[in-house]
Amino acid sequence: MSAPEYKISQLVPHEKPMQLIDEMVDYDEEWFKSYLEITPETEFLNENGAVPSWVGIEYMAQTIAAFAGRISREQGEPVKIGFLVGSRKYSAIITEFPIGMKLLVTAERVMQGENGLSVFQCTIEDAGNGEQIASASLNVFQPDDANEFLQNS
Repeated sequence: MSAPEYKISQLVPHEKPMQLIDEMVDYDEEWFKSYLEITPETEFLNENGAVPSWVGIEYMAQTIAAFAGRISREQGEPVKIGFLVGSRKYSAIITEFPIGMKLLVTAERVMQGENGLSVFQCTIEDAGNGEQIASASLNVFQPDDANEFLQNS
């Protein structure tokens, strides 16, 4: 395992420009690592030419989506839609991700219920120096049938 086999576009239900992570880096049965680089074309650039660090929560959520998408693909199923329910203790030591910064995002499954609810511990590292720059615990929900769930909500 642990070798990139998929493009991110094959694993997440997002399309550009809202597909925010660039590459699959590594994975196993309990975690997934993705990579992205902040460029002048990156979504959510602010007036400083940087991405606010709170967008890191979405980088984490899309890494979780890629984790789930890989599992679906390997089971011969289509990629399913999931929902970010909430985050706990999002902490970042920087306020912005500047253009040129390369990020390594890790999502590790902590708990998964049979009801579709899961908890992931996530981190973002500066891929240039390996320093952890953000972390959070994310609660996510993936219904068996997202269309039915949305119609009944």
